[in-house]
Amino acid sequence: MQHLKTEQLIEGLEIILQSPKDNGGVEMIVRRPKENEREVLDVGQLDLELGLVGDNWKTRGSSRTNDGFGHPLMQLNLMNSRTIELLAQTKVRWPLAGDQFFVDFDLSEENIPPGTRLSLGTAIIERTNIPHLGCKKFVERFGMDAMKFVNSKQGKLLNLRGVNAKVITPGVVKANDRIKKL
Repeated sequence: MQHLKTEQLIEGLEIILQSPKDNGGVEMIVRRPKENEREVLDVGQLDLELGLVGDNWKTRGSSRTNDGFGHPLMQLNLMNSRTIELLAQTKVRWPLAGDQFFVDFDLSEENIPPGTRLSLGTAIIERTNIPHLGCKKFVERFGMDAMKFVNSKQGKLLNLRGVNAKVITPGVVKANDRIKKL
């Protein structure tokens, strides 16, 4: 699959900017049981300690922690579904981004600054202040222009690469559930 060029990505920005600012939708839930493995779920269970149950977030670890476990402020990754739809060009490739939740929702700094709480199904999560940026794997899967697009000044303000979050209230999230600001 050909990666999109910068001009094509910029053309797609208008659709991304139309994302709901409140009362959006959960378009896809993806669990990562092992590195480079993805499972698309109809239903996900959010847990205070484990994040998305069955996901490898905690055991995969983080270079930002001393105990070798996942960073507690990076339990969950949410990405705007309109952004990944543009980058991936087909829904089958969405899980390659590595995020657990793809949502039709405005994830911009202005709309949901760090500390904002969101309801997803019966769970409540909180956007954290750790940036979620593209990495080497993101470039391999979606191209260097995509990385530059999501990590540009505007891309960072819009959080086009997504946001990190943590579980506040455990619960169940289903594909097609609503995502709302609290």
